[in-house]
Amino acid sequence: MTEKIKKLWPELEWIKDDELREKTARCWEYAIENSVLEAEDLEKIPFSLLIDNCSVTFMNHKRTAVQLSVKMAEIMKENFKDEIEIDMDILISGAILIDVGKLLEYEIIDGKLTTSKAGKLVRHPFSGISIADRFGLPSEVQHIIGTHSKEGDLGKRTVESIIVHHADFVSFDPFRSQVTIK
Repeated sequence: MTEKIKKLWPELEWIKDDELREKTARCWEYAIENSVLEAEDLEKIPFSLLIDNCSVTFMNHKRTAVQLSVKMAEIMKENFKDEIEIDMDILISGAILIDVGKLLEYEIIDGKLTTSKAGKLVRHPFSGISIADRFGLPSEVQHIIGTHSKEGDLGKRTVESIIVHHADFVSFDPFRSQVTIK
């Protein structure tokens, strides 16, 4: 794992399984290598191009979604005890990777970040699954990536995917002014 990825994703250390941690990091390395963006850009660009004048950065949103996922899972495990099983390594890896495919969606036109034609045709849940599969991530992690957004609304979700899906939207929806009462 490169120092750049360690700096970008300190939450990788929360994954106990060494192999899963390394594969998760390799997905991000690949995405950055194949993106028009550098790792440092992720701390500056808006987390969504769908929100005008968005000042919340990509990494701020990503870290929030990961941290919310972990806290929600911990509370659920504490309160529901043996009634629920949550694989924390799968949850954390999936939460870290849900938007890895976004790096392949971007292009820069006239100095402005925008979504490419390919990004509009193959949204990040699909490209994210492709990246995860390339590096041998388990199907449970790929499932979280593929079902975290609206593309997953018609299928069934695992417990880990439900948690990550809601954590992602909890850290997204308040910034969409058309749905938030101020």
